[in-house]
Amino acid sequence: MSSPRNFRLIKRAIPLVLAALLAPAVAAAFTPFVVQDIQVKGIERVDPGTIFTYLPVKIGQKFTQEEASAAIQKLYGTGFFNDVKIDAQGNVLVVTVEERPTIASINFNGMREFDVKALTKSLAQVGFGQGRIFDQAMLDRAVFELKQQYLSKGKYGVQINPVITPLERNRVGVSFDIFEGEVATIDKIEFIGNNTFSSSTLEDQMELTTGGFMTWYTGTNKYSREKLEGDVERIRSYYLDRGYLEFSMEPPQVSISPDRKAIYITMTMHEGKPYKLGQVGLAGDLLGLDDKLQPLVTVKEGETFSAEKTNAVAKSITDYLGSLGYAFANVNPSPVLDRDNHIAKLTFYVDPGRRVYVRRINVGGNTRTRDEVVRREMRQQEAAWYDSSSIKTSKERVDRLGYFTEVDVKTDPVPGSPDQVDVNVDVKEKPTGMISLGVGYGSTDKLMLSAGISQDNVFGSGNSLSLNVNTSKTNRAAVISHTNPYWTQDGISKTTSVYYRRTTPYDVSDSGSTGWYTVESMGLGLNFGVPISEVDRIFAGVTFERNALKDIRRTGTNPAPLAYQNFVDDYGDTTNAAIFSLGWAKDTRDSALAPRRGSYTRVSADISTLDLRYYKLSGQQQFYWPLGRAFTLAVNGQVDWAKTYGSSGKAFPVIKNMYAGGIGSVRGYEGASLGPRDTLTDTYLGGSRRIVGNVQLYLPFPGASRDRTLRWFMFTDVGQIDTTDGSACANGQYGQVADPCGWKYSAGLGLSWESPLGPLQLSFGRALNAKEGDQKQVFQFQIGTGF
Repeated sequence: MSSPRNFRLIKRAIPLVLAALLAPAVAAAFTPFVVQDIQVKGIERVDPGTIFTYLPVKIGQKFTQEEASAAIQKLYGTGFFNDVKIDAQGNVLVVTVEERPTIASINFNGMREFDVKALTKSLAQVGFGQGRIFDQAMLDRAVFELKQQYLSKGKYGVQINPVITPLERNRVGVSFDIFEGEVATIDKIEFIGNNTFSSSTLEDQMELTTGGFMTWYTGTNKYSREKLEGDVERIRSYYLDRGYLEFSMEPPQVSISPDRKAIYITMTMHEGKPYKLGQVGLAGDLLGLDDKLQPLVTVKEGETFSAEKTNAVAKSITDYLGSLGYAFANVNPSPVLDRDNHIAKLTFYVDPGRRVYVRRINVGGNTRTRDEVVRREMRQQEAAWYDSSSIKTSKERVDRLGYFTEVDVKTDPVPGSPDQVDVNVDVKEKPTGMISLGVGYGSTDKLMLSAGISQDNVFGSGNSLSLNVNTSKTNRAAVISHTNPYWTQDGISKTTSVYYRRTTPYDVSDSGSTGWYTVESMGLGLNFGVPISEVDRIFAGVTFERNALKDIRRTGTNPAPLAYQNFVDDYGDTTNAAIFSLGWAKDTRDSALAPRRGSYTRVSADISTLDLRYYKLSGQQQFYWPLGRAFTLAVNGQVDWAKTYGSSGKAFPVIKNMYAGGIGSVRGYEGASLGPRDTLTDTYLGGSRRIVGNVQLYLPFPGASRDRTLRWFMFTDVGQIDTTDGSACANGQYGQVADPCGWKYSAGLGLSWESPLGPLQLSFGRALNAKEGDQKQVFQFQIGTGF
């Protein structure tokens, strides 16, 4: 056994041996001498001054063999040289080096998964890039980095082969030949130790899934380390929200099949027991606001502890203090566990910090949009007390403008002023001008072609200007509109529009297409919107409209519908109308794309004068309720009621009738088929009263539970079209429709998807109480939108 003394000798000898291996010996031993000159040989790109920097001697100084050995080690340490020699020729010091090659180029062959520029930048961050010194160790590190990038994408079968090509002037080209292989997918997720909740319940909390019907689209079965870490936290939160304060989970075990195509994930957990809440209280500096803060504590003694509810209480208190100017308030919930009785005493410790006010609001990132367009949406004012609720509302309003892809609002302390903050609004603009060409297809309107040009932020002013045209089997339209959302400083909006519409009303699809005719409308509208709160708006306007009926045939084999012949008899083939409108709308939905909570309310009244004298009352109400994490219940109700006025006794103008049936109203029935039929041609006439109700339950699509743009739903619809002028409900030619104006019910399943081509909706509906003569349609779909 070696003695400690011998061991110390070995430790001292190791550096000397390594130095002898790494650095070649000096050409010949020399006695110390005074350097009269220094010569450097073999350099091509390295500056001679770099070598002089590492030499411990200058001309006129004495140079020893020990200093020569130290200089060789330092020059090697730079990484610039493959070989270094130091010789003494008389009193001349000669340094001979062999430079390492530099990297002239980096290429990737067979790479499809990553962007070349982004990956080249990533390699440069680890020291391997164009213009750098080529080093085998750095090359190995670059290969390792590439593999890590592919592993993060789930491609465990990737093969990377670097090819080094020597070039002139001591340079090399580096090519990475890459075989990416297939993505390793998750074959099995196993839970161990979950006695309370089933494995399927826990799997529902995860973003990663095993293979499913739609995983080809969502990619949730592709393994990702970052996503797995997020899933671990989601499962942890799931337990903490149900009182399992002692829950713990071991690091997930991830294994891969021998062919590197299948991933197996095992999660081992220790659940513990759920805790009930004991005493719940407030502590800290409450600023004398006990009576204001206590109602915000919504968790009560005896309830099962919930981390989500506890954090919500802390946030409510923080937000309340923030609305009073305490921008940096901190609320820390602290549970104290009684492990014997499984009771948690919960105390919210409040630290309000210092009250501050806003010195300045800064707007950045807007290269085209004027500052005033952003500033007029801000509800937080400069030189006022900081108000977190106003700042939150301001961010939402700026975001809803639709001019920016990102809106970031930060609060930064003012250096040297502990009672002041600056609010910085940083935006990232998106193109707001758009030229669109579209093709859509609907089961009712058939082929729809559309084109348009619009600018939502003209010259950065916040105004919008658009021209849209579309055509389909039954409708054609051209609309020019201009909107100034801040026509006044108070936020009153003004919209001016000019439009042309040509409509061929719907007819029975299998009756030989009888009764073709044309209704042309041209109009000029002026509308104003007056905000009365952050979510409420009153709108009013007037529209001047000219309507013309063309191609009206009274005789022959293809006559116009009798209802339209009677309209011409009562009103003439050309009519003018001035339509005044007044209404109110309130929108509290959390999203316009796929709402999960909130409501939408709209009521309006229209009154028409000149040739067409009628009034129309309309109302719509929508509610959205989240049911759990993934389900949403939606309810919609709509009522329209119109009638003529005056002493003329004329029937309600048929060209202003309303329709129902098909997608958007009562599915399972042919589009616009509900209500009276023409007694001459059986054409769908619509009516002056419309009632529609829908109940819809949205469910996550299998394998796409996190994608809110792809959902399937169950629905039930009810609707009715009738008349209000006292006339009987016409049941068609020869009375072939049993109950055209009765209530119609339907139910079914559907699919909703915000596809790259536009909103897509499919429905399979069954008419529950169809009568003789009703036009049923089980499958209906629409892709794209018409104007």
